[in-house]
Amino acid sequence: MNKIKEQLKNLKTCKPANSITNLRLVIVGHVDHGKSTIIGRLLADTNSLPKGKLDQIRANCERNSKPFEYAFLLDALKDEQAQGITIDIARCFFKTKKRKYLILDAPGHIEFLKNMITGAAHAEAALLVIDAKEGIQENSKRHAYMLSMLGMKEVVVLVNKMDLVDYSQKVFDKIVTDYTIFLQKIDIEPRTFIPVSGMGGDSIAKMSNNLTWYSGQTVLEAIDEFPKAKLLTENPFRMPVQDVYKFTKDKDDRRIIAGRIESGRLAQGDKVIFYPSGKTSAVKSIESFNATRQKTIDAGYSVGFTLEEQAYIRRGELAVKEGEKKPEVASRIHVSLFWLGKSSFNYDKDYYLKIGTAKTRVTLEKIVHVMNAASLESQKSATVQRHEIAECILKLHSPIAFDLVENNPMTSRFVIIDNLDIAGGGIIQKGLKDDTSWIRDKIQERNAHWITSDISREKRAEKYGQASSLIIITGKKNTGRKMLAKELEKSLFEQGKKVYYLGIGNVVYGVNADIRDTEQETRIEHLRRFSEVLNVLLDAGEIVIVTAIEFAQNELDLIQEATSCDKICKIWMGEKTTDLKPSYIVDSGAKTSESLANILKLLENK
Repeated sequence: MNKIKEQLKNLKTCKPANSITNLRLVIVGHVDHGKSTIIGRLLADTNSLPKGKLDQIRANCERNSKPFEYAFLLDALKDEQAQGITIDIARCFFKTKKRKYLILDAPGHIEFLKNMITGAAHAEAALLVIDAKEGIQENSKRHAYMLSMLGMKEVVVLVNKMDLVDYSQKVFDKIVTDYTIFLQKIDIEPRTFIPVSGMGGDSIAKMSNNLTWYSGQTVLEAIDEFPKAKLLTENPFRMPVQDVYKFTKDKDDRRIIAGRIESGRLAQGDKVIFYPSGKTSAVKSIESFNATRQKTIDAGYSVGFTLEEQAYIRRGELAVKEGEKKPEVASRIHVSLFWLGKSSFNYDKDYYLKIGTAKTRVTLEKIVHVMNAASLESQKSATVQRHEIAECILKLHSPIAFDLVENNPMTSRFVIIDNLDIAGGGIIQKGLKDDTSWIRDKIQERNAHWITSDISREKRAEKYGQASSLIIITGKKNTGRKMLAKELEKSLFEQGKKVYYLGIGNVVYGVNADIRDTEQETRIEHLRRFSEVLNVLLDAGEIVIVTAIEFAQNELDLIQEATSCDKICKIWMGEKTTDLKPSYIVDSGAKTSESLANILKLLENK
């Protein structure tokens, strides 16, 4: 209870990012092209530094016989100063006469590309820095491509270190020409190009006598013209479900759906739909810890709310308001992704995809093409190597809800996890149909019209002393599946459990009596109807034991999607013949009593 209260405190104290500052600005570019120096100069020239900070840095450099650099103002980590590169994302604030800024200095070194993407993903506009002497480098192009993938449209290009090329207009014009050609190919149209010197302060806060041939804007003037991003509250309501908090003390039976509102606004009385399940209800109350209840809550806030009619909602669902634009739902997706993993992105390997709070197993189905971010050349490839960008088709273990990037970037971006490390990320271009898309549509329609009991699953579990769960016993014919199922049912029943054994034949010759052929499509319909029967029994709080011949993983996925059951025990008897990953394998010739004891112990541990 104390843990839950502590978590609920966060619902009150977490404030939207756009309440802190007016514009979030990221600076990107190749390593050593002077991003941190430009930020340091911006801070100094706008009088945004703490009193005496600049003199302190100058004195420190003098004591150590080290030339002063404005970049030192941002170097928070000792190893950054030693190596002269930005490793993490430096965050700082400054303001002009027009507004305040949160500025993010993203690392340019290729090894820290992941950190650069993190900064860019949270920004509304970008400054892209190019060294006038070194010219356009690989990361100058790679970073621009990342901005394009993340949906960034507001970009200004700074051609820095003009002092190292004697403020040459010819050098500047060539970079403008060459880089514009590249940016056009990735759908970025910069607002302007500005020749600057971060070290000398040329064109940062004021015009320079060194650049008499330049009559455009200073950096401060240019960023003040960046339009503020569309208010998140103006977009459709989206809230990934972080958790569901359940209370029992002092007859408090609230179930609070908690999460962070990514866009839109929620009000008491609003009807909400949860995707991908399609379950619906109305908002009964908006909850906060030790504070006055609110009637409405906006994007950027973490929030908890209760429902008029209880629905079994799980972490990872996306809450949407009825009547607003629906999200996409799919278990196959066409994506653009960048790969950062130490090992290549391969077929025949399980990864995890995380979007919002949803996390599901994912495999690579097809590499459409791999692209060189610098040259934009596409090529066919069997793998995606580190720092490569690719268009791929991914197959998900469970369907996810998402938006397309042009509608809502926050609910389109995903990451791929390999062995607990973030190995890649990108945006979803579109959802694709699969063999069971039509079943998912039927499940959503059923859930939308489901008449919910006033007795929740939690109340039934507390009353019965058990959680509703599914035990699948499968394998080849004549392996003793039914005998083991009946013995298991009897044993659990004698322990006082509410348990029911349902052979798949009971449904095939009953509910499914009108369909008897064995074509694949008909088999799926058999399984769909069987799943609906299971859903009723599980909703009633039963432990259900089923037997079936040679169950495959895709068949289990269908049942799990239809029932929302997350407590499934899979028992395989004899030699394994499908891709199902069992919880326990009963060896051929094993005694029933011995197998039964092992399964009961497994269930107890689960």
